[in-house]
Amino acid sequence: MEVDTLKDEFNRVVKKQKLASSRTIDLVNQIEKEIEQAIGAIQENGTDRDAASNLNHEILTNLKNTLKELVPVKQLESCQKEMNTALGKWVKTTEKFFINDISKAYKNVDMEPHVLNEIIANHLYREALFDIGDNFLGEASCLASIKLKQLFQEMYEIFGALRTEKSEPALSWAMKNHDALLQNDSCLELKLHQLQFVEILKQGKRDEALQYARTYLAPFATIHKDVIQKLIASILWAGRLDQSPYTEFLVPTNWEKLAEEFAQQFCNLKGQSSTGPMGMTVAAGAEVLPILLKLMTVLTAKREWHSMKEFPFPLDLRRDFQFHSVFICPVLREQGSDDNPPMLLPCGHVLSKQSTVKLSKSSSRSFKCPYCPFEALASECKRLYI
Repeated sequence: MEVDTLKDEFNRVVKKQKLASSRTIDLVNQIEKEIEQAIGAIQENGTDRDAASNLNHEILTNLKNTLKELVPVKQLESCQKEMNTALGKWVKTTEKFFINDISKAYKNVDMEPHVLNEIIANHLYREALFDIGDNFLGEASCLASIKLKQLFQEMYEIFGALRTEKSEPALSWAMKNHDALLQNDSCLELKLHQLQFVEILKQGKRDEALQYARTYLAPFATIHKDVIQKLIASILWAGRLDQSPYTEFLVPTNWEKLAEEFAQQFCNLKGQSSTGPMGMTVAAGAEVLPILLKLMTVLTAKREWHSMKEFPFPLDLRRDFQFHSVFICPVLREQGSDDNPPMLLPCGHVLSKQSTVKLSKSSSRSFKCPYCPFEALASECKRLYI
């Protein structure tokens, strides 16, 4: 991957810089040591001026010879030369992989301006840039979902409270959505109660912590027995939890991790993706941009770039960019549905049910997979649920 190549080249520059810095510091320290030794030797000379003068001359001559042997200027020049060489390779590498004019990969795509403006505004709201989103909508003279804005305002208000170690707003939200969180197998509510319980223990309030455990932790005992046992045992260390075997409850990053988990669960329950669609789209585009530029160079010569409706080969992305919430049949180009679900062939490829029926002549004969030589029967295909 080209990004990995850039990272490797950059790491080489960093290593050269650290090595050059270390060698320079060692050289300066060595010179300083020689000078200090010479000064000390001169200060130890006697009061006899003639004898001292001769000794001082000898000391300075030895210092001069020592510095000549060290050749500090050449050593520094050598370090700088190696550093410049590494930097030069880095510049050439970046110039090779980065093309300033990326507009060459642009294609005219039919899209209503107000739709694009709404997508941008929703992205700004998702990133908590509410004032900017409002200004953008005003300048673009379009409307965006007020409900979506209010949704993310609520989320970021609770998210911000968690990051400042205030669990009450998140606890209130989690308790209101208790059943939905359990259906998602989420431990968010328990973790929030855990943080509140630990805060009580840190204050040394053993009886209050025990009462809190009976009220809020006990309902989770059958599902999360191990965690509850640890929390109950930690009551013995009330006021001195930092000296207990349960210091894991005091890790500062617990709040940060829980804030991130809350944001994911909040979006999940509200029918929103945990990552912004627009941000993900831009990141995926940047991932394949070098390939698009190469493809464009080839196809432009044949005048096929702007008329092409799909790529002639698959563009593989990292797993971070792979989603399967919607299935489009690669044969019929139709979106999957309950009546026409995706079907997994024995070879591992996926087609829609209608495609398998047509290819198998109404399930009466075996058919060849459109993407590999493997043959299958319609009865051997398994439905996929997405």
